[in-house]
Amino acid sequence: MEGMTLYIILAAVFGLYMAWGIGANDVANAMATSTGAKAISMRQAFLIAAVFEFAGAVLAGGAVTATIRSGMIDTADLAGNPELLIFGMLSALLAAAVWLNLASRHGWPVSTTHSIVGAIVGFAVVGIGFEAVKWAKVGTIVMSWVVSPLLAGIVAFIIFRTVQWLILDRENPLAQAKRWVPVYMFFAAFNISLVTLLKGLTHVGLDLDTRQTYLLSAAIGLGIAVMGWALIRRIQPVPGADRDNHFATVERVFAVLMIVTACSMAFAHGSNDVANAVGPVAAVISTATSGQVQQTSSMPPWILLLGGAGIVFGLMTYGRAVMRTVGEQITALTPSRGFAAEMAAAATIVLASGTGLPISTTHTLVGAVLGVGMARGIAAINLQVVRNIFVSWVVTVPAGALLSVIFFLIFRAVF
Repeated sequence: MEGMTLYIILAAVFGLYMAWGIGANDVANAMATSTGAKAISMRQAFLIAAVFEFAGAVLAGGAVTATIRSGMIDTADLAGNPELLIFGMLSALLAAAVWLNLASRHGWPVSTTHSIVGAIVGFAVVGIGFEAVKWAKVGTIVMSWVVSPLLAGIVAFIIFRTVQWLILDRENPLAQAKRWVPVYMFFAAFNISLVTLLKGLTHVGLDLDTRQTYLLSAAIGLGIAVMGWALIRRIQPVPGADRDNHFATVERVFAVLMIVTACSMAFAHGSNDVANAVGPVAAVISTATSGQVQQTSSMPPWILLLGGAGIVFGLMTYGRAVMRTVGEQITALTPSRGFAAEMAAAATIVLASGTGLPISTTHTLVGAVLGVGMARGIAAINLQVVRNIFVSWVVTVPAGALLSVIFFLIFRAVF
């Protein structure tokens, strides 16, 4: 195809920019509860993300990806005009990346999936036609604005209430924490393993059926719980801090748990969301080299490396604003509250995967933080911050679509 090399170079550059945006917004959001609860420092969060996000993206990012994200558009009309798909994917990548850049600058935790989907819908309406968009799919996105935070908020509320009932409100909360936190560790590791394994790890040659997936997740959960128990039993009361109830020491026990959940969430996130950056890149490369429009294409390893590197770099250079919004400004988090939020988010994602509910991981985690805040009463929540976040969610899809239309018209005029 004429211009093939230029198209591939542009796709790689825009894909790297998009991956950087995912790191600055989505990954920052995923690590925010751990830093907001002071379980880990910013520097430790960057290190965890560098190792586990990169490993998740490269090892489990997927050998084959849907080139037309989430089946949002009908590509039948593009069969005779592959350049149109290339311009559309380039426009979508650039539009989503610009929107994520803007949202991260203001500290808004928005959905990267909705950003890229909105951008693809925008190009499809202008480049192919209104009827090419599968509007029922767009409807499921609108549903997720309510379903994700509501479901995660309820689960987080329940989990934090169990923490209060089993540990915090008891006569000897430190002894209770040492008894029950390994149990929570099992369920946290089990849930997050399930999130990753249900997606599939065929990229590393691991092809499991449902029964094997649950058994392996349980084995991982048990292993983490035993290691956690061995580590926690060595924790001694903090001298002079909360002498009667040892709440400061109890939070140190939960801080150990949050390190486990932060590592696991980073791996699961890297494996799931790198596709938002590399999927359109793969579509451009496949179309440019073959001259044909395909719904799926193989994923060259260098694209996953590109995506993984961009995500880590984005978090390190531009992720602080979103981390502060989710981790510090919605409600005050401690390790026990942050853990309840992370575990609720993971449990909600597993539940949604099994039932087909339309959810966003970003909206789920923010909803879980809200649920933990609600467990202490509405006064514990900063409603101004919550309102700004919700507005940014509603604006994400049309903003991505509008930017994509502008870039698409520019590309079509220039090329």
